[in-house]
Amino acid sequence: MPQLVATAWTSAGDISPMDSPAVSPVPITERVAAVADAGYTGLGLIADDLLAIRNSIGFAGLRRLITDAGLQHIEIELIERWWIPRGAPGHTYEVRDLLFEAADVLTPAFIKLGSEQGPRTTDPESLVAPLRQLADEAAAHGTRVAIETMPFSIIETVPMGAEIIRAAEHPAAGLVVDAWHVFRAGTSLDETATALAPEMLFGVELNDAAATVLGSLFEDTVNNRLLCGEGIFDLPGLVILLRSLGFDGPWGVEILSAAHRALPVSQAVRLAAESAISVL
Repeated sequence: MPQLVATAWTSAGDISPMDSPAVSPVPITERVAAVADAGYTGLGLIADDLLAIRNSIGFAGLRRLITDAGLQHIEIELIERWWIPRGAPGHTYEVRDLLFEAADVLTPAFIKLGSEQGPRTTDPESLVAPLRQLADEAAAHGTRVAIETMPFSIIETVPMGAEIIRAAEHPAAGLVVDAWHVFRAGTSLDETATALAPEMLFGVELNDAAATVLGSLFEDTVNNRLLCGEGIFDLPGLVILLRSLGFDGPWGVEILSAAHRALPVSQAVRLAAESAISVL
């Protein structure tokens, strides 16, 4: 049976990345129990949730909760604008410090990195040295960092992200390949295969989409993801490609939509898991 991870938004309930703060309304005890009961190997959590948890049961309490539920894989997110120096306008060191503090206790498989919304950067080389420094810090905290490329961000495609990772040449810096961001960016499977090297593939996220983008690409990303197998993505082809590179899980399942948010969390995570298993 393939191993699955309920990525952060899959179990978050009625909350979205458009909310601020984006703290899940579902108690963390209920989230962990629902994820474990649905047969997942692990789960993800965002920074806003981790801040709320630190101020309640604490990271040690969360670690016990996860361990007692039999979950083994943890992912935490999301550091954006990680190239901006501490104290400079737009820096995100508050999030970085929080996630490294959490990592010391939770020992996540990786910390997910975004970039910044906007047009594709014309100077990806400028991101290499900051990424290498961030990877050094992650390794010192016993974890790794993984860039998730997004077609509405300055690191637009998997090939672009892979170029930055290859230039950084750091064992603690890699990629998360999200099916949504592969296919919505218009990246072909051949282009994906050519760009990736096995050692840079830290995580994978599965989901599906309708043929038509509704609203902006960011709005579509947040509101309209479908369960695996319900849309137009060539998920079997992507899975075969990633397995040919040596990746065989745990597979993240990231279902982020208005319809998914409206469901009770136990039902939402179970439907997400069943759909991913049907593809895998």
